[in-house]
Amino acid sequence: MRSLIGIVVLMILQTNSFAQSIQGAWKRDLDNAIQYLTIVDNYFSIATFHVSEKRFIRSRGGTAVFLNGKMNGKIEFNTVDKAEVGKDYSYGITATNSSLDLDAENISLPWQKVDDAVGGLSGNWRITGREQDGKMIPMKPGARKTIKILSATHFQWIAINTETGEFFGTGGGNYSFKDGKYTENIEFFSRDPNRVGASLSFNAELKEGDWHHSGLSSKGDKIYEVWSRK
Repeated sequence: MRSLIGIVVLMILQTNSFAQSIQGAWKRDLDNAIQYLTIVDNYFSIATFHVSEKRFIRSRGGTAVFLNGKMNGKIEFNTVDKAEVGKDYSYGITATNSSLDLDAENISLPWQKVDDAVGGLSGNWRITGREQDGKMIPMKPGARKTIKILSATHFQWIAINTETGEFFGTGGGNYSFKDGKYTENIEFFSRDPNRVGASLSFNAELKEGDWHHSGLSSKGDKIYEVWSRK
């Protein structure tokens, strides 16, 4: 019995170690596009876009758990195939310290590590409050949601409905978080390509684990939001 328990514990430790090793942002350059893969807090997102043409191409993602060389979970959004939302998947996955192979996009080119999701605002965040008319209005969990997936240096926000498969918008790029300032540098934006290349700075701080985010939106409107890790 002790031997069996020891084997189980070893398997759990190995699984946790592998899951930790692949956390963060990964990138690969395709012939006509760039792809970013972010894995953090048992979630993944893949964004495909063309920087110089300011062209968003596609994005997909969902929950992610790791076991026996597989990444398993459920797709929560797919910008080009709504029918995939809600379906289970299982992808083969292998990784070294600097590269990763994932059988997810029917592309054999490996991913190269950008960061390991240590520091910054790394995490899977969901908006849980927004100020309106001077009052903070709680936003209850539901199928329709806006999330932000952040590694140590890269971000992607996604607005979706996991029940209907609807996709409302996404954007992302690189960011910095220092001395109470959070700055986004936009590399792709599904709703308005003219936003690509812009930088937006906000006041930001962590309070009891929540991310308080305030300033001016890309449209110039005042915002004060609270984000919580899932």
